[in-house]
Amino acid sequence: MQTALHHPIRLAEQLAFLDNVTKGRLIVGLGRGSSYNIYDYQGFGIDHQEAQQRLEESEKILLQAWTCGPFTHHGKYWQLEVPMLRPRPYTKPHPALIRAASGEASLLALARQGRPFLMNVQSMAVTRRRIELYRDGMHAAGYDEDVVARNLENCWVWRNVFVAETDAEAERIGVPAFQAMVESRAAMRNRIYRETGMRIEVPASDLPSARASVEHGFIHGSPGRVAEAIAEIDRLGIGGVIATFRLGPMSHEVAANSLRLFMQRVAPEFRTR
Repeated sequence: MQTALHHPIRLAEQLAFLDNVTKGRLIVGLGRGSSYNIYDYQGFGIDHQEAQQRLEESEKILLQAWTCGPFTHHGKYWQLEVPMLRPRPYTKPHPALIRAASGEASLLALARQGRPFLMNVQSMAVTRRRIELYRDGMHAAGYDEDVVARNLENCWVWRNVFVAETDAEAERIGVPAFQAMVESRAAMRNRIYRETGMRIEVPASDLPSARASVEHGFIHGSPGRVAEAIAEIDRLGIGGVIATFRLGPMSHEVAANSLRLFMQRVAPEFRTR
């Protein structure tokens, strides 16, 4: 969730409900929010520069709501008198909670706290470097290698994925859909900037950006080629991949076929690991 855009008590209720429906299978991912799309914040009337502070305060409220009875919260953004949250979470003391880390500073902060992370779409070069930074940060904070390995098993990276019968078919169908998605988002950001002069500045990097790159931000190809890309992530010790299959104008039928191929011919390669 882009935490800054949610009321924390409504969020706590909805997540507790999902935790009950799934009988404890819920994993809650909390993020500061988009580092690119100013219109996400404009639509909710939220200053994007408040996003990190809102995340910190909302996480504290979530944990209180899930684990306490009646409580009072007096913070910078929320003044709350909560009798008791209902429903109570199925998972005790509360659902698994993982923070998103879009930059190296936030990743290192989580490493020092001994917390797992969710990583946004990045190139493999950036992913490798950040895993090394995370390992070094945890070791520097006094965690041994077993704890580091267990944490990495609870971490997730995000990738856009398209699977077809052949590499050529994936290029023909998947790449135009990915590019249309990227271009649509860029057009919206640019229009907002022309109209309002507002844009979220993204820190420069010496490594390739994956967000808009077919080469670095899009796993696509035959089942064998996609399995090789997932195996590269697997070798880093990462436990999960957040895979987006529906890309831009892609039809449901095409996306469903890609997902079916992934589950039948890619996922079995990793189920026993």
